[in-house]
Amino acid sequence: MTLSPGGRHSAGDVNDAEIMLHASAVALRVGTEWRGVLITGPSGVGKSALALELMALGARLVADDRVNLRRLGDLLMASAPQAIMGQIEARGIGIVYASALDTVPIVLVIKLGGDQTERLPPARRIELNGLRLPYICATGSMRVAPAVVQVLRGGMMDPDRCDE
Repeated sequence: MTLSPGGRHSAGDVNDAEIMLHASAVALRVGTEWRGVLITGPSGVGKSALALELMALGARLVADDRVNLRRLGDLLMASAPQAIMGQIEARGIGIVYASALDTVPIVLVIKLGGDQTERLPPARRIELNGLRLPYICATGSMRVAPAVVQVLRGGMMDPDRCDE
């Protein structure tokens, strides 16, 4: 199963299947819960750099370079492959170690390397493993880490209500 903009899967398929994406994931604790961010985009676009920025703002590492995703009911759960758990690439420095979370629900997807030029873009959702998640498209020049932290803490405009 992949990032499918329209694909549907039976409940048995989506709850049992695990996929691996070339991506990074971090999570921020808000109250008593962890809220995860999946960072996607082409190789070399800055996924690890954004994850490190978010970690500097209080997030914890989930996975870098490869992320295991599994649907659990209405949640998309992310984890690291065991071989790379607790490791993140710092470009120009090497592999650094970080205290990593085991498994967290993903509540936001960020795609780096897009061609986002609108100052106030429409709210969007992307479908992953049969679940629709809030989706932000960011160019490499955008500094989105502080806004991502705020989205995790306070939310953003509901994409499902944008057409009303």
